[in-house]
Amino acid sequence: VEAISRPGLKGMHFVNAAGETLMIRGGTAERGPHGCASNHYFHQPELEAVLRRGLQRFASVRLWNRHEVTEVQVLREGGAVLQVADLDGNTVQAWRARWVVGCDGARSLVRRLLGSPVRDLGLHQPWLVFDVRLKQPVDSLPSYTVQHCDPARPMTYCNVNGRRRRWEIMILPGDDEASLLRHDKLWQLISRWLKPNQAVIERATVYTFHSTIAQGWRGGTQGRLLLAGDSCHQAPPFLGQGMCAGLRDVANLAWKLALVTQGQAAPALLDTYESERAPHVAAFVALAVRLGNIIQTTDPLQAAQRDEKFLAGSPEIFNFPSPGLGPGMVMPRADAPVHTPAHTGPANPTGQCFPQPQLANGQWLDELVGNRFLVLALPEILSSATTESRAIWQAVNAAVLAATDPALCGWLDLHGVKAAIIRPDRYILGVARDGAELETLNLCLSQHLLRPFA
Repeated sequence: VEAISRPGLKGMHFVNAAGETLMIRGGTAERGPHGCASNHYFHQPELEAVLRRGLQRFASVRLWNRHEVTEVQVLREGGAVLQVADLDGNTVQAWRARWVVGCDGARSLVRRLLGSPVRDLGLHQPWLVFDVRLKQPVDSLPSYTVQHCDPARPMTYCNVNGRRRRWEIMILPGDDEASLLRHDKLWQLISRWLKPNQAVIERATVYTFHSTIAQGWRGGTQGRLLLAGDSCHQAPPFLGQGMCAGLRDVANLAWKLALVTQGQAAPALLDTYESERAPHVAAFVALAVRLGNIIQTTDPLQAAQRDEKFLAGSPEIFNFPSPGLGPGMVMPRADAPVHTPAHTGPANPTGQCFPQPQLANGQWLDELVGNRFLVLALPEILSSATTESRAIWQAVNAAVLAATDPALCGWLDLHGVKAAIIRPDRYILGVARDGAELETLNLCLSQHLLRPFA
């Protein structure tokens, strides 16, 4: 993925109609806490090609291109039958599935089947989006993203990567969408930055940016139907979090579904999916809506008030703590820090994403652990673990790691704890200050995953 993308080196610049910079949301190529730059720009077809090639590593996965699920019939005994149309051969096959995950977008067939109500967060705005490919470098084009907060015509300019550039242009009342899509009109809209002889238009379309969250991500007989991605939430693109949210969904759901289908956990584990993810994604959608309202202002008076506020140095909208998971397979946590009174480190990290440090031997933590639970503890805590705890760790195939690496010891010390259990999706199940608290975490782990065999 890094090979076909670029980090947002100079961030995102918010510029008003007069060309004044209201604020800069910074970016860097430095590897952040998760082992990569904090944001990346990419051309989506290239990313999809990388992902498809990645599937070839797995003999158990089969990809069916140009096939469409036209109907899903829920079975009384559980599972479903899918009617699948071959778009090239004009044939229809019936496929039986024990579980169905509807990653089928904003018009989701699976969501309609579930009858999941949709909560509207209030932003529905059409934008013209078009991509160009430069024939030669154009030095006058910024190397960073620009949000043109111009009430006469809000726009976004994006340096994607290589010679690809994108413009997103807000459609105003009275605009003729068909006319806007004509190439001569497109060139007219961006004439102050680029001329027709400097680039080739690759595609142009109109998208309506929505902000919605479905309620009910699991249903059907025995709860065998689930939703993920745009089928259960839609975010306007102002934070670049739409696809990220879908990736977080499947990172949360995949390991749980694997444990359930393999008989290592009860299906009730899947009830923690929506309860954890929905509040998390709601926070990002709400922030994207707030940011969109700032960018999309078309009232000159409101725009002037916005500019005055931001030029005075009050961009409080980005004072946004990273949201944690909602209630689910995490230890109940209070807002109070877990550290002792003598410790002044951060508050309880339970429900937050664990960082991915590069260890002293050069290995990344994900490479060491794989897609498993991780029990991380100081050596003295591990040496005192009970036989029952060790049996639980073995039953869930957890990686048990003594924290001797400086990066791992540093994280534990920062939070004033001596142990942590991290889930396969790298969210923190809970932390412990001593052996007794680690035993409590193990009880939480066993209740969620081992109850069927108790």
